[in-house]
Amino acid sequence: MKRTVRIVAVVLAIFVVVLIALPFLIDVNRFRPEIEAKLSSALGREVTVGKLGLSLLSGSVRADNIAIADDPKFETQPFITAKALKVGVELVPLVFSKRLMVTGIALDQPEITLLKAANGVWNFSSLGGPAAPQAPAAEKPGGSTPQNLSVGKLEIKDGKLIVGKANSPAKPQVYDKVNIKVSNFSFTSQFPFTVAVELPGGGDANLTGKAGPIAPDDASRTPFEATVKVHNLDIAASGFIDPASGIAGMGNFDGTLNSDGRKAQAGGVLVGRNLKFSPKASPAPKTVTVQYAVDLDLDRQVGTITQGDVAIGSAQAHLTGTFQTQGDTQTLDLKLTAPGMPVDELETMLPAFAVVLPSGSQLKGGTLSIDVTIVGPIDKLVIAGPVRLAGSELVGFNLGQKLGMLSTFAGKALSNPNTSIQNFSVSARVTPDGTRADDINLTAPAIGVITGAGTVSPAGALDFHMVANLKGGAVGAATKVAAWADGKGGIPFSVAGTASNPQFAPDLKGMTGGIAKGALGQVLGGVKGASGSSPLSGLSGLFGGKKKK
Repeated sequence: MKRTVRIVAVVLAIFVVVLIALPFLIDVNRFRPEIEAKLSSALGREVTVGKLGLSLLSGSVRADNIAIADDPKFETQPFITAKALKVGVELVPLVFSKRLMVTGIALDQPEITLLKAANGVWNFSSLGGPAAPQAPAAEKPGGSTPQNLSVGKLEIKDGKLIVGKANSPAKPQVYDKVNIKVSNFSFTSQFPFTVAVELPGGGDANLTGKAGPIAPDDASRTPFEATVKVHNLDIAASGFIDPASGIAGMGNFDGTLNSDGRKAQAGGVLVGRNLKFSPKASPAPKTVTVQYAVDLDLDRQVGTITQGDVAIGSAQAHLTGTFQTQGDTQTLDLKLTAPGMPVDELETMLPAFAVVLPSGSQLKGGTLSIDVTIVGPIDKLVIAGPVRLAGSELVGFNLGQKLGMLSTFAGKALSNPNTSIQNFSVSARVTPDGTRADDINLTAPAIGVITGAGTVSPAGALDFHMVANLKGGAVGAATKVAAWADGKGGIPFSVAGTASNPQFAPDLKGMTGGIAKGALGQVLGGVKGASGSSPLSGLSGLFGGKKKK
């Protein structure tokens, strides 16, 4: 027994000595030209590796300081650099026949630069194509080619991904902690993959699916199918949206993305929170859920939204249309329809769209309907179409009081601290240069009907010219003014100030113009009306002022 133990111990000692000695006896650096040639031939790019080291225990060859050249059409800096490349090898052929058979490849802490040209071509499109002129000479017969190269396991560990646009001043997006695993990789067959990455501004993304075979003429055309899960995406920091648009917030995605190389389809659910849709907007307190389906034309860089069901609580809206990327510009051509959305679900969302109500007020009850187009570059969008509010109440805002003495002709309007809105409709046009509102029609039961048009500047200044047709008609000087102003009993007034603090005032220019027509040539300021008083004598009492004595 003791002798057997001694024999086993001697054998183990010899085996350990061999394991220690073999790396020194086998000069793995002799395989460096072969490794560089295999990789260069497979990728169609010049590949250089540093010093090689052999580990028999792990069955791998380690290479320091690897670099893969970029497509010369993009830049001269490397496409990929890595501190280390670990190549798994079969030991028996390596030791006894000096043949290198690869079982796995792992890149440690690589830095990968992806660049997209204005025509939509990526710098990795030519991967796997013909080798660049500076690449090593062709291998001996029996060497690997892009068609027969296969790797049992391909990994990228703790990498950094830099995504940008070629020849563009735009700052590239940087993704950290990139980890990719590919099994049974081959240029000529489908292979499974998983991708995990940290996103700019926090959050993470995970993709799981299958890809391949690699498109021989353009690697970016490689077909794939994947499930996508994204958590805590910072929309403003992601790089997917131009920061100048003011669109921001956090989002979660759960969906699928499939491509045949030229056409792609995406679908799933997006849940957004703290969203805002304008540079001057405030984050919304409510979540927004979007059920989406998109068809993508990769050649034309055009996407078509075939389903865009937007839900804010019980409020439902529908978004359809197209978007296109042209160089650094993203252009939209969308249609948003939302019939009869409950106002109570939307009221807290208004600040997210930079919609400002008078200070201390809020909308209660009723429905909001919109039917608008959203067109133009994403940082210069034009939003236009009809908006209608029905059966609502502006709580905390007394329109009658703002109208001043005009409201006294409408009964109890002045005493009600709120404004009841039977109907409010407007044709709106929102651009970076401000907002234009036409065909305004407000029916407030306690006051009457108010019509007009106006603008809101980018700074929020109001400039509206309105006409009030008061409920039940007007009396005294107001009656004369109304009749002489437009012959329909309407009294013109203007609204200035800001949306949070609107300022109402009589439109003397409109009044005097109407009076000049309706008073049959009477001279203003000196000629008395039929009743013996000047037509304007009662105007100073309108909008809260005092009458002249």
